[in-house]
Amino acid sequence: MLALAKQSHLNLANYYLQQILQACVYDSARVTPLDRMDKLSARLGCEVQLKREDLQPVHSFKLRGASNKMAALSSEQCQAGVVCASAGNHAQGVALAAAKRGIDALIVMPTTTPEIKVDAVRRRGGRVLLHGQGFDQANEQARLLAKQEGRVYIAPFDDEAVIAGQGTVAQEMLQQNRALQAVYVPVGGGGLVAGMAAYYKAVMPEVKVIAVEPEDAACLKAALVAGQPVTLPQVGLFADGVAVKRIGEETFRLAQAFVDEVVTVSADEICAAVKDIFEDTRAIAEPAGALALAGLKKHVTAQGGSQVAAVLSGANVNFHSLRYISERCELGEQKEAVLAVSVPEQPGSFLRFCQLLGPRAITEFNYRFSGREGAVVFAGVRLAGGHDELTQIITELERSGFDVQDLSGDETAKLHVRYMVGGRPPQSLPERLFSVEFPERPGALLQFLSALQQSWNISLFHYRNHGAAVGQVLVGFEVPDSEQPTFEACLTQLGFAWREITDSPAYRLFLTR
Repeated sequence: MLALAKQSHLNLANYYLQQILQACVYDSARVTPLDRMDKLSARLGCEVQLKREDLQPVHSFKLRGASNKMAALSSEQCQAGVVCASAGNHAQGVALAAAKRGIDALIVMPTTTPEIKVDAVRRRGGRVLLHGQGFDQANEQARLLAKQEGRVYIAPFDDEAVIAGQGTVAQEMLQQNRALQAVYVPVGGGGLVAGMAAYYKAVMPEVKVIAVEPEDAACLKAALVAGQPVTLPQVGLFADGVAVKRIGEETFRLAQAFVDEVVTVSADEICAAVKDIFEDTRAIAEPAGALALAGLKKHVTAQGGSQVAAVLSGANVNFHSLRYISERCELGEQKEAVLAVSVPEQPGSFLRFCQLLGPRAITEFNYRFSGREGAVVFAGVRLAGGHDELTQIITELERSGFDVQDLSGDETAKLHVRYMVGGRPPQSLPERLFSVEFPERPGALLQFLSALQQSWNISLFHYRNHGAAVGQVLVGFEVPDSEQPTFEACLTQLGFAWREITDSPAYRLFLTR
């Protein structure tokens, strides 16, 4: 029985090998480089390479599968035209591949699709029909139009020709580096991993093919556990290019036979991989595009490796998501921790807290006066030693009488609470509010607190390191009228740029009584 299963798998791999070798993709797609990531290689202690599918004309591998599917159409089918549903990379791939062959392409996109993506499809030559509030409704309409108008429906992943087209990524990688021991491939619907895994197992079966999925959209992992494709109740949308609830039937058959392992990663780990790609290549990957590298880093860190590669599958990133990525990448690398620290509500408490942290950089500091009995500070701390250093910090703080909670893994804290710390104090205060600028260097925040907090109680504090040369602090002090001249003189002697904003409408509306 085992011998029959092996023969069956070999026959399947050889079948797809023939399809991939005959795939017609290069009238639209191009051969992309396999680049070495120098910085990441040095950090992980192995050779890390990146397959640059972001350099395709549509900035995604999806063009390969669409091109091969289009090449397989008969002249009658070409005249009838094609239709697909997509709000992302598949739409652009189909539009460009069809335009190259003079085929009319109708792309059904949800009405909620951002205008920038709609315009991108139109620029590639596709006609856009906006329909439905989400992909499922758009896809139903696309299939209906295929029947009504006789168009060919172009599936995003669960199609032999599409799978074979995506498999050409593996063909190029093998030609570019025969020494690879493992390749890491992102998984959404499974077209890319199915094609690549089939090719490698037919030609170099000793190469490990590792599938990578987001923790909140792991449809392949769920299918492997169940032994068949299953529909996830919901999926996370951060890596929207792989936010697929159910893996394809054919793609699962291939993945089940040829994928060696599945690795899942968090959104923070994906953000860290986006940063790694930027630092090594200056390319900005979309979250789904950086997914495979996030899995490579996690897997190699745990199990080692010497010659490995990941597919950078796309770079159609929504510009506004970069703020989120920047905020979360340090947490994904365990280079930052987020803590809730209870401190006494008295002058000098913040200073003592900063002194205990020593030379470590404070990346965030949020606080609002809430009562005389005690205060809770929301703080971010830069880490050089990962989890071990975090454990050491918490131990030191607790020995000094501070109550500490690690919120680094708390999604609510990272996504919402960090921006909501504050509000109005429970009683009126003789409070003055200031905006203070100081150079971003180790010790600058400690210097600021050392000069002022011994004499005046801090009633409000907000600071976040954004990587700029100058840091900005929003700080409130309890300053009685009789002490205002002394306070201002002390503030001026610090040498930092400052201005009073006690009359700010936002402050009056949201932060004071």
